Amino acid sequence: MTKPILFDYFRSSASYRVRIALNMKGLAYEARPVNLLENGQKDETYRARNPQGFVPMLEMDGHRFTQSLAIIDYLDARVPEPHLVPQDAADRAHVLSLALTVACDIHPVNNLRILKYLAGPLAQPQEARDDWYRHWIVEGFTALETMARRWSGAFLYGDAPTLADICLVPQMFNARRFDVPLDAFPTLVRADKAAAALDAFAAAHPDRAAG
Repeated sequence: MTKPILFDYFRSSASYRVRIALNMKGLAYEARPVNLLENGQKDETYRARNPQGFVPMLEMDGHRFTQSLAIIDYLDARVPEPHLVPQDAADRAHVLSLALTVACDIHPVNNLRILKYLAGPLAQPQEARDDWYRHWIVEGFTALETMARRWSGAFLYGDAPTLADICLVPQMFNARRFDVPLDAFPTLVRADKAAAALDAFAAAHPDRAAG
């Protein structure tokens, strides 16, 4: 197995997910920063490797993978333990539904490129952009809180972290950055706290990735 190379931005939610997954799998990796604030994603050399120009991108075993959930799926197949998605079909679908609520419904509308478009071509002031960000987090978290309650334990699904928690934790980090009230989401707060106590999650935190 070759040492993975992660093209990363420390505050990217999608990159944060992959850092957690790599840590959970016990895989040491080389991080190569792509500064999204300075338009590093538009660099021609990077675009030649990754046509979308997004982060994360993972180079591993002679392959290049993009999209955080696709990368994590590869890691889960390549290094089966610990499983990040349950093996039972119904449980697997449940965990995927939790993860995708964050990765497909909350995160994309609050991505940096969306915020830049709101600020630039649409000329929306900071207050309006912040309200936009908080609105979509609250709407998504309200659904996720109810979805998670039935099978939650210490984490969103049972008592071991899964892909659902890998997606949740970066979104909770963003929620706090934008001062989203979290009192209405005790299940999410509990799972986030449990994850924060694990080295794999703590080591992936943006404050440490930036260093």
